[in-house]
Amino acid sequence: MSDSPFATEDSDLTDGDRQNAGSGVDPFAAAPTVGAEPVDSTDSADAPGASAPFSDDPIAVAPAPADPAPAPNDAIPGHGEALPAPADAVPTPPEGIALAEGTGLSTDTVTAPANPVPPPPEVPLPDPGPGPGPIVTPDAGAPAVATSTVPQAPPRKLRPLPRIIAVANQKGGVGKTTTTVNLGAALAEQDHRVLVIDLDPQGNATTGLGINSRELDHSIYDVLLNDVDLEDCIEPTSVLNLFLAPASLDLAGAEIELVSVMSRETRLRRAIEQVASDYDYVLIDCPPSLGLLTVNALAAAGEVMVPIQCEYYALEGLGQLMRNVDLVQRNLNPRLELSLIVLVMYDGRTKLGEQVATEVREHFGERVCRNVIPRNIRLSEAPSYGQPITVFDSSSKGAVAYRELAREVHHGSA
Repeated sequence: MSDSPFATEDSDLTDGDRQNAGSGVDPFAAAPTVGAEPVDSTDSADAPGASAPFSDDPIAVAPAPADPAPAPNDAIPGHGEALPAPADAVPTPPEGIALAEGTGLSTDTVTAPANPVPPPPEVPLPDPGPGPGPIVTPDAGAPAVATSTVPQAPPRKLRPLPRIIAVANQKGGVGKTTTTVNLGAALAEQDHRVLVIDLDPQGNATTGLGINSRELDHSIYDVLLNDVDLEDCIEPTSVLNLFLAPASLDLAGAEIELVSVMSRETRLRRAIEQVASDYDYVLIDCPPSLGLLTVNALAAAGEVMVPIQCEYYALEGLGQLMRNVDLVQRNLNPRLELSLIVLVMYDGRTKLGEQVATEVREHFGERVCRNVIPRNIRLSEAPSYGQPITVFDSSSKGAVAYRELAREVHHGSA
């Protein structure tokens, strides 16, 4: 061991120190500066500008590039503006806002950019027109209820059975007989007992139901003038539950003969009162006039049904019929009322039919039946075979229309 005060015992050296001592490296030498260019003692004097070879020192760091790239925010010479940041760069949050760890997102609310992209202009939608109605919610907890904007027809007055209905219109050829026969057959098809009284001297309802008046012993003429009971005059038809009080040619002179008869306006009413309880519906086919036969029908009935052809002339005589109904109501039959108006011979292809239907509905309101009877050739052919339309052609448009009309009429019965 040396006597020098700076001598160090060999036992105090670490294994690394001994290794460095054996390799000739001074353990107390300062570490090279990071980024400094290493100097080779053998070549630095001869070639000062030569590049340094790779060093065996594990601490040595590769030299920094001579000309570093300008930062993204450096100004471009000659423009005075800063380069925009890359698209995928995360913006630096303002002071006081911390980033969530591992996400690169701010824990505070993200502020919208100063110049947001304007939204696309709104394109107005076409008006869809009246829909089924708004959804009305009266209370917060109550379920939504759909309310239709289409006006609903108010319910008709319920009338007890039996119902005695006079089918009247002083204009001829408007479908009185066709409506009486086919409505009666449709009601009978729905299990209602129906009596049809043919009060028209032409006797079309009689032949339309397949009955030959020349072969009968009694007709409605005998009931009015010879005091024959109505029950003895009634004839069954080929339709179940449908019965007929037929007319005859003698009825043509009945109005003249009734002038001198006592209680001439109420003779039919007294005859119907004897059999009314046996039927659900009594339909009276009136003649195309406002004479004594029609007055007898109005005095006996509780309701008036008016068929109206969807043409202009059919509306002209309606006012006179309304006045006669009012006279009978005030003097002979206080319970009489105009309850039903049926639109017949309707042709939806013409504007005239639509205009007539609109005017009638606006004037008479709820008394106009919702179901209309269309023009149908099968309705014209059925009487020549002595059958109602429900038997002659059960699937035709006319048969379907009269069935729907029968349901609507019966819907007003109590």
